[in-house]
Amino acid sequence: MSDSAEVNGAPVMSSSPPAKEEQGGGEGGGGSERDGGGGLTDSQTEVLERCLHTLKHAKNDSHTLAALLLITRLCPANQLDKPTLRRIFEAVGLNLPARLLVTAIRGSENSGLPPHELLSLGTALLAALSTDPDMAAHPQLLATIPLLLGVLANGQVNQEKQEGQESDPANVEKSATENSEQKGDDDSEVKNKSASQESASPSKLDEAMAADCYQILAAVCALPRGQDQLLSRGAVPALCQALHQNQTFSRERGLPLLGCLLSGKTKDKAWNKHPAELLSLLVQLSKDFSKARDQSRLDMCAQLVQFLPPAGEAVENEELKGVVFQVWGVLRPMLQAKLTPRQIGPILVLSACLLDLFGWELVGPPKFCCLLVNRACVEVRMGLEEPPGSDVSPELQHTLTGCYRIMEAAIEQACCMGVSQTSAPNPPSSSSSLSLQQSRQVLGVLEETFSALIYYLQQVDRSRYGDPFVFATFRSLCSWLAEETSCLKEEVTGLLPFLIGYSRSHLQGESTEQGLSDWMAELSVREETEAWTGKEALRYLLPALCHLSAEEGPRKVLLTLDTPALLVDFLCQCWTFLKGKSGGVSNRDPSMETACSAILNFTVTEPERVRKDPCFKKLESLLGEALPVLVHKPRLLVLTANYCTLGLMIGRLKSALSGSVEASQRRFFSSALRFLRSALDSGSSPGPVKLSSGWEESWDEVEELWRLSLQALGGCVRAQPWITTLVREEGWLKHTLSMLSQCSALPDQHTQGALEEALCAMADQCPVCKQEIRDTMRNDRGALSSMENLKKAVGWK
Repeated sequence: MSDSAEVNGAPVMSSSPPAKEEQGGGEGGGGSERDGGGGLTDSQTEVLERCLHTLKHAKNDSHTLAALLLITRLCPANQLDKPTLRRIFEAVGLNLPARLLVTAIRGSENSGLPPHELLSLGTALLAALSTDPDMAAHPQLLATIPLLLGVLANGQVNQEKQEGQESDPANVEKSATENSEQKGDDDSEVKNKSASQESASPSKLDEAMAADCYQILAAVCALPRGQDQLLSRGAVPALCQALHQNQTFSRERGLPLLGCLLSGKTKDKAWNKHPAELLSLLVQLSKDFSKARDQSRLDMCAQLVQFLPPAGEAVENEELKGVVFQVWGVLRPMLQAKLTPRQIGPILVLSACLLDLFGWELVGPPKFCCLLVNRACVEVRMGLEEPPGSDVSPELQHTLTGCYRIMEAAIEQACCMGVSQTSAPNPPSSSSSLSLQQSRQVLGVLEETFSALIYYLQQVDRSRYGDPFVFATFRSLCSWLAEETSCLKEEVTGLLPFLIGYSRSHLQGESTEQGLSDWMAELSVREETEAWTGKEALRYLLPALCHLSAEEGPRKVLLTLDTPALLVDFLCQCWTFLKGKSGGVSNRDPSMETACSAILNFTVTEPERVRKDPCFKKLESLLGEALPVLVHKPRLLVLTANYCTLGLMIGRLKSALSGSVEASQRRFFSSALRFLRSALDSGSSPGPVKLSSGWEESWDEVEELWRLSLQALGGCVRAQPWITTLVREEGWLKHTLSMLSQCSALPDQHTQGALEEALCAMADQCPVCKQEIRDTMRNDRGALSSMENLKKAVGWK
């Protein structure tokens, strides 16, 4: 191509780079004017084809650059379709623009061009190519990210200004590149060279180059794994540095990009890796927020939400506390002012996120706390009490989700203060603590608002079970039901078909859960859960089911909805998950314990249902498999106690076996006997018996279960006499009698009663056991001597 020969050589490169034309659309070189860049003219197409031919057959960089210069001047990137961009990419590749960046940052004297022009052309080429997602994801382009970040953080390379300056390897370019996944020799040299080039007062980037850099980073961020790619290559410290130095477009483009990295699944990673930089930025943003006026301040509410740390990161960070205290100081007069629904939404969402960090500690005086809850409740009632079939806009959904979090925090605060002030008349020490009267007022407002939630959920059909906002509403109502099942009892009972149906749908994977999974990860009001699995809906409902299953009216409705089977399925899924975790079964899951409590209510109150419902047979199989494992897991003592109690309570309802005992049943009862005998220390010196060391920490949670298990063991012995043989073989009887004869007393009267009931059952059903008890009683000493009912059972006078 003759044109290439005419432009061959370095002088071509000395012309101004085309970055501005690319960003602004450019001017057609010889083509007619176009509307919005919707395609190329015939003359542009002809030139483009000639340039592409040159690119494919270029013998050196000069030929390639000449063709690219013509393309960028005559055919701006925003007028090129993806196939054309791909042809350019295939002809040129990303190696050339990457080498331009490296050469510019090294400051090679042989380049024949100023570093600024090399950077400008390199970033312009990368920006054009990055408009295709496939190209943005290419490893060669990703390898240039640390270089681009260094440019954004430190300003443009100015070789003339920097000549003769001493190196300073401690500068921040290192932080922008040290996390790169691809650290070849070139990258290392670039990092060191860039550090040495940084001046005391960094130079500003021109707008075109900064725009190109941010365009490339934004294109990468939009990729499926783009946020991780940027985070691993040092985007957070580099962007923070650019903001600190107020580099070109750092506020307009760098801050939103950083906010994107801190709003999704990478939020926790970013704060874990760069807490100091992010906290410093948050301090500055909070100062800007305090100084802002009117609409600017309202706009900054949503921005601040992005830059708050995850709730678990707060702990006792005094600097962060200072930030939150300062922001609350700004929010208080804002919430007391007259605001439109559009204005108050971001304020309430920001308030919810601040509550996530430090609760009510820093909110302000009780009167303001009440105002905050009232305003949140008003927004919820207004937003939900629409005619059936009305859709809640995404913007309003976001606001209401924040309001729900405020309501949930208010429930905890009001219930806690109500209980503490009823039992202790002294005034609370916290400035945010509510009086008893204020707590009652807050609970009254909450009751009205949760009535609106119930009304809203009554209108939800199965097609919307995968809607994240429906889940948020369901979750919030469950937080209320966990504390207040006595309120709105008729409405709650009427809603049980939805609550159970919704939970079952998610547990069985019938609903579309991807949207919920993404929402749980990206919601500004963070959830303290692992990835969405489908069990989360039921987890939130479980505390309420414990209360409702204990009341006759709601329990009858729950039985018609086959709730026991739902709970058993939940336990089976959780057990499968625990077994599959690396390191074995070790992590406590309180939801499993709560599910056991609800099932226990059905087992105690509905014996016929237990005998006939197949789900209880399934539960027995689960308990027979799990209990032998759990007895060796000290950290799961509470779950073990629940499983042991459930199995024994079911066993007492079974009929005597006519045939041989199943191996799984024998394993369960053997494990249950070993577990029950481990609670009390048989080696105690004369005096009251002591708890075993492994039980002391959890005794408050398991003592009632342990006693109930002993009583149920007596019932099992009477229903299934074969168990008495196992009682003797496992050494439970010998161990218990020895302990009772040696100690002077048991921990309390209830414990003595439970043990006595179990021993009486064994004496009634087994002559050998009866004789062993009589023989031990001959000594007439220890706690055994005070068991009058047992004396009668064995005929001891």
